[in-house]
Amino acid sequence: MTIKGFNKLKKELKKLKIFKRPQIINAISEARKLGDLKENAEYHAAREEQSFCESRIRCIEVKLSQAQVINIKKILYRNLVIFGSTITVLQICTDNVFTYTIVGDDEANFKKKSISIYSPLARGLIGKKRGDKVEIQTPSGLIKYIIIKIEYI
Repeated sequence: MTIKGFNKLKKELKKLKIFKRPQIINAISEARKLGDLKENAEYHAAREEQSFCESRIRCIEVKLSQAQVINIKKILYRNLVIFGSTITVLQICTDNVFTYTIVGDDEANFKKKSISIYSPLARGLIGKKRGDKVEIQTPSGLIKYIIIKIEYI
């Protein structure tokens, strides 16, 4: 996991524990005051939200406790594509240029240009150098890329 991903999870955990959890407890308390709990939709909705929140808290705590945080700036593998590096590639068949950061599964977000280390593209890029041609097998066929730039940010 990158430092950025680790800090994002810590921030979410803090938000859930300090803000969300007390809001839910308050909602359950208010719903109890409305009467019969068997037919109280507000109560059941608040309990369901509490269950989701507690589950998410446990999940984040486990991830944080087992995380191996990698500081890309301290790694000596320069000029190679590695976990955490940001890569700019040229798709040969379309002449389109794409920039991606290789991150862990929890951090991957294609809309934010972060791809999972386990994605076919990342697996094909790992260990390559600037200027290398890479062929990636995708469901739509073989796609060829040239690595234009590798950054460690």
